[in-house]
Amino acid sequence: MIKICQKYIYFLFFGREGDYIFASRKNCLITVASKMTYSTLKDIFDHSVRTYSDRPAFSMINGISLTYGQFAEAVENTASMLASSGIRKGDKVAIFSGSTPWWPVAYFACVNYGITAVPILPDFNGGEAETLMEHCEAKALFASARHISNISTEFLSKLNIVMDTADLSVVGRSVDNGPSALDSRPEPDDLAVIIYTSGTTSEPKGVMLTHHALAMQINIYPSFYEINEEDVFLSILPLSHTYECSIGMLYPFSAGSSVVYLDRLPSASALMPAFAKVRPTVMIAVPLVIEKIYRSQVLGRIAKSAFGRFIYRIAPLRRIYHRLAGNVLMKVFGGRMRFLAIGGAKLNSAADRFMNESGLPYAVGYGLTETAPLLFAFKPGDGKKGAAGKAIERIEYRLADVNPETGAGELEVRTPSIMKGYYRNEEATRAAFTPDGWFRTKDICTIDRKGYMKVVGRSGNMIVGASGENIYPEEIENVLNTHFLVSESLVMLDKDNLIALVVYDNEKLKKVLDGMGDAADKMKKIHNDLIGYVNARFGKHSHIRIVEDQKEPFIKTPTQKIKRNLYQRQRRA
Repeated sequence: MIKICQKYIYFLFFGREGDYIFASRKNCLITVASKMTYSTLKDIFDHSVRTYSDRPAFSMINGISLTYGQFAEAVENTASMLASSGIRKGDKVAIFSGSTPWWPVAYFACVNYGITAVPILPDFNGGEAETLMEHCEAKALFASARHISNISTEFLSKLNIVMDTADLSVVGRSVDNGPSALDSRPEPDDLAVIIYTSGTTSEPKGVMLTHHALAMQINIYPSFYEINEEDVFLSILPLSHTYECSIGMLYPFSAGSSVVYLDRLPSASALMPAFAKVRPTVMIAVPLVIEKIYRSQVLGRIAKSAFGRFIYRIAPLRRIYHRLAGNVLMKVFGGRMRFLAIGGAKLNSAADRFMNESGLPYAVGYGLTETAPLLFAFKPGDGKKGAAGKAIERIEYRLADVNPETGAGELEVRTPSIMKGYYRNEEATRAAFTPDGWFRTKDICTIDRKGYMKVVGRSGNMIVGASGENIYPEEIENVLNTHFLVSESLVMLDKDNLIALVVYDNEKLKKVLDGMGDAADKMKKIHNDLIGYVNARFGKHSHIRIVEDQKEPFIKTPTQKIKRNLYQRQRRA
């Protein structure tokens, strides 16, 4: 391939798979670089521990730190413990814990030898965890002391071995065959992990991802955004979620980067000192974290003065303010942030506009557990307000049942990182795919002429109006959440009325109420203001009729999505 660029001619010669030679006539030099390609997670492990042995790999913000060499040793020792406890290739081993450097040790001690790792979301209770472990027939468990205490002694006694993720010490063991070693090696089509989707209760849906599916994601990521051994990740999300595990653990591990784990929930009080200490260059976040930062660091300051609120309504002045706020936040993040990845849910429109205008190096990604996960994304500087990005390398997509008026339809995809199916659930597996083999995402989307994809809502959440109109509650909530008094909201159908449950920003609400009269009249006026604020932006069929106060924050999944099923009302007959 020959490319003419100004007065220099560059030649790109493709040799054996994974290698390329780049020649420039400017200096008459030829530089050879290696672009690694992987078939299994074991390939990634072998490459990284050999290449980056003395580099820092995983650490706790105020605790243990492991180099790649130390990490490799810990993985081998842990795999030997599994082997001596009768665990063999094809067996299932659960990991039920918050994030620590020992979590990836447990993970690789399994996948390196063809054992299937089963990450369990740390907010599941003991009963749910037992149900999932019974469903996948787990023979061993890695868990924190807190999570172990929530599982019955009877169940624990059935497992070959139980190890504490605080230090990988043995808590319980029913099989001890003496010194032993695993000598099996995984194949690309072998099952690497089973990931049970959040909200699992009586009917478990375990997503089966092969080594090939996960390795292909790591092969694709550099074409989207390249990282290196100098990068430092601050990890704040559960490793049991595919989003954090793939992009926040496997990808940096493949590049020799360092990952630092937060030792508590990612509240503002925990994040601020962590940013100062770690000074991360990369962070993976969910929209709720970004929206909280936006509300406290940007909106909160603007709302303090009438002048601030006035300039915020003038677009050119708002953009200047956003850029200044972005500069301040870069310092808050530690001054080295070069990639802030946002995914797991949709960013609300106000926070999205701020990020777009702030100059912060952010990117948005879209994907699902079933696709390991990334499908669409955009690089810093290439974003479009409201969009979830363009299809990444090797992704095919189409829209089904497109609404001719809106152009929205259900997104269907084909990807080399697709799941094998749902574990022991053939009916759900069949329903997840079209007859011609495309995966149904169940997300209603639009895609413009330039390929930018926008998620409108979930097909399962869609509300059918009185005259047959399709109403997507997420769109209405997105507008509601931009109101300065609203922290979060949920829209649903209650008989024949669209209603909105609203959680307020208590501090701002108190200030507003202090300057008003009777309590009942105060809230009635606020409700009417909210209804007017939202309905002015939608057609009549999407108008809210009732606003109700939600006293407590909504119960959420680990990726901070509201568990809608817990709040549903009676639907129209």
